Amino acid sequence: MAREATEFIRDTESDLLFNHSSRVYQWAALAGQKREVKADAELLYIGYGANEARKFLESYGIGTQDIDKVWTAIALHTTPGIPEFMAPEIALLTAGVEMDVLGIDFEVFSQEEISAVTQRFPRTPHFKEDIIQAFYDGIKHKPHTTFGNVKADVLADKDTLFKPMNFCSIIRQSRWQG
Repeated sequence: MAREATEFIRDTESDLLFNHSSRVYQWAALAGQKREVKADAELLYIGYGANEARKFLESYGIGTQDIDKVWTAIALHTTPGIPEFMAPEIALLTAGVEMDVLGIDFEVFSQEEISAVTQRFPRTPHFKEDIIQAFYDGIKHKPHTTFGNVKADVLADKDTLFKPMNFCSIIRQSRWQG
């Protein structure tokens, strides 16, 4: 299953996103070892796109509970403060993303681990800006999905006309009295 998932991502995503996704898995697996948290390695590996992962796992006859775990991990990885308290696959996928994109817990990984992962799945010379652009390209057509997660910051950075939804404004503009 993992081999076919790798082929699928390789065939459908850019090198930037393929290597990012591969590093995310590596960081997640290493974080699990360091935290002594056991997760289903294949489910963790398949965490590359919520709806795509659902279809892929369904084609293998994977159970709904495990599919929901993977879907939730992907759906919540841009919503800080929640995934870390959920199932290992969900918490570790977020930990992998946080390490690869934000450098959170960078100091927990040895230089040997960092070198091994980045040599096998290299970062582009301008990864920080490249990944922000890739995030923007993926969400610019659906800005409504950024409410309450970090992708609103990406849109605000790239689109001067973007106005993020404001939770307090939504409350004040509701039809309720008071």
